Amino acid sequence: MTIVPENMLNNLFENLVTEFVKDNLESILRAEIQAFMSSEEAGIRNSRNGYYTRNLHTRYGNIEDLEVPRDRQGLFQTQLFEPYQRRDGWLEEAVIQMYKSGMGTRDVARFIESMFGSHYSPTTVSNITATVLEDIHQWQKRPLQKRYSVIYLDGLYVKLKRGTVSGEVVYFAMGIDTEGHRQILGFYVGGQESANGWREVLKDLYDRGAQEVLLG
Repeated sequence: MTIVPENMLNNLFENLVTEFVKDNLESILRAEIQAFMSSEEAGIRNSRNGYYTRNLHTRYGNIEDLEVPRDRQGLFQTQLFEPYQRRDGWLEEAVIQMYKSGMGTRDVARFIESMFGSHYSPTTVSNITATVLEDIHQWQKRPLQKRYSVIYLDGLYVKLKRGTVSGEVVYFAMGIDTEGHRQILGFYVGGQESANGWREVLKDLYDRGAQEVLLG
């Protein structure tokens, strides 16, 4: 593992988390319009009509060019931004929790329902949840490249609410491939930082294919 200055890791972490939150906001938006287009409200002759872009301020900085889907009749209105803007910082923590190892269907469903439950039927909320769960599973289990130039490992304590608010470590792995592209390899949330926790992180990365690091 390469040792780098703490402020550099913090900057890398914040930049990549911003990208990560953007990707997953867009995933939820796609699931939302998919559920909308299958509803009676959308209308028989309606269809999707690309997307528009907007910026969204988050605790990790400004997300630029967020792709928000739209329909031809202009009937679709996402319900995502209202709860996001009302509760600063809540969605970033929720996204991290959604992607933690072992998060169950009920936890994801509760998160989705908290955003959309008052606007959509239980069936629609269930359909959105199923789509997001599939994205989570694919992201968690996706194969990694065999070789990386560098893999950065860091632990960041965040306050997560599980009945009470307490600090838990986010195990964070970021890779730079041989072409210089950065990507988040994994998030792992839970408990206090420990050697066993890091051992599980490294095992997961290895099992998914990351088996060679050029700089150590």
